[in-house]
Amino acid sequence: MPLSSLSRSIAGEVAIVTGAASGMGRATAHLFGDEGARVALIDINEEPLQKVVKEMTDEGYDARGWVLDLSHGEAIARVITDIASHFGGIDILVNNAGISIPVPIDSDDYPEAWDKVLSVLLTAQVLAIRAALPSLRKSPHGRIVNIASTEGLGATKYGSPYTAAKTGVIGLTRSLAVELGPEGITVNCICPGPIHTGMTAGIPQEHKEIFARRRVALKRYAEPEEVAHGTLSLVLPAAQYITGVTLPVDGGLTIKNA
Repeated sequence: MPLSSLSRSIAGEVAIVTGAASGMGRATAHLFGDEGARVALIDINEEPLQKVVKEMTDEGYDARGWVLDLSHGEAIARVITDIASHFGGIDILVNNAGISIPVPIDSDDYPEAWDKVLSVLLTAQVLAIRAALPSLRKSPHGRIVNIASTEGLGATKYGSPYTAAKTGVIGLTRSLAVELGPEGITVNCICPGPIHTGMTAGIPQEHKEIFARRRVALKRYAEPEEVAHGTLSLVLPAAQYITGVTLPVDGGLTIKNA
């Protein structure tokens, strides 16, 4: 008789991934498809979203896309209800969608940037969780993974809306882990560090290399799939005793002093 009894398979489970048209979201959707999950992809950008859906369906995966602007909070519940109806339930919710608007605190644009960033990075996660919760409660092992950032563990100038939102995601994760734990729903958080994504595409490669050599223990930026594997590890049925965790996927950024 094998010693292990807990499953490491998400085959057949229904997973929602927001911000799924590019970067970490695309990598997560593909990885979940590789693992046999049925994947609902959400993104604001219709053409890139449908391209990713086609990539997945061409490979034989069960995937469908929903176009949604997560700053329009009133639409989130409608879309997630539609997803639950289409797939017959929800087992996994990955709140991945991101936005960054660097802005000085004294800028005239600050109030608008604050509202936009907080609405997408924090409020939308709350609304998505609330909308998915009835289905997650019916799942044998409901899983929520909120994507934060190492900016929630540190800070960069001109990034206060982003840092505040990501810090809020960490707090939200911890509180909901305690609240939903008695129901067997785990809530965890990933804090990516320097990753090759659309949000970092504007940084010159030379500057990325200098930063990585100076600040990252592994001396490089990560690829989106490396973050996706961290997310996968937290949604496995076998990960039933891991909750409230803030997991940096940062190549050692947050532990390196010099």
